[in-house]
Amino acid sequence: MSKIWLEEDTPDQVILGIDEAGRGPLAGPCVVVGVILPLHYTHPLINDSKQLSQKNRELAFKDILMDALWVNIITVSPKTIDQLNIYQATKQAMIKIAQSAPCKLVFTDAMPFKLPSKIILDFIKGDSRSLNIAAASIVAKVVRDHIMCMYGLQYPNYGFAAHKGYPTTVHIQALQDHGVLPIHRCSYGPVQAVLKPNLFSQE
Repeated sequence: MSKIWLEEDTPDQVILGIDEAGRGPLAGPCVVVGVILPLHYTHPLINDSKQLSQKNRELAFKDILMDALWVNIITVSPKTIDQLNIYQATKQAMIKIAQSAPCKLVFTDAMPFKLPSKIILDFIKGDSRSLNIAAASIVAKVVRDHIMCMYGLQYPNYGFAAHKGYPTTVHIQALQDHGVLPIHRCSYGPVQAVLKPNLFSQE
């Protein structure tokens, strides 16, 4: 992992790290997570969740939940995403987490916002620069993957356990063959492409 200079610059303050998983998928929630780790906490596996194998994410996930001082998880529904757009829906969830966190200093992964009585710092590639953001990214990714695997059992024709709702060829074909589900994000282009012909055919 690259140098965690952000935490080193604030050695006497606990930090809330916030990240999300699931902005890009066509189906399922966006999972937004805040994590506060103990001061001077280290862990050999905690890194940007996208850089870890599934096995290592699961191992780190268990340790984070056991060792963290505070964890908050918000699942943002497809309906909310469609109503607000993914950026605003994610931002609102991050603000809720920051508001409720028992600390003043908040690091986010490239999501700027302001709150009274909080210091909010947003960093590009924050999950590779802050241990707390990286921990949040791992929890968000694992929680969302678990949710999508459950949807895979509920909707066996769509392959959610494999592609996790992302717009893969298999997923697009399943949309075309079997239609749009309640868990799909209807404001996303590939889903709209399936919905619009159906709307026109009913006129």
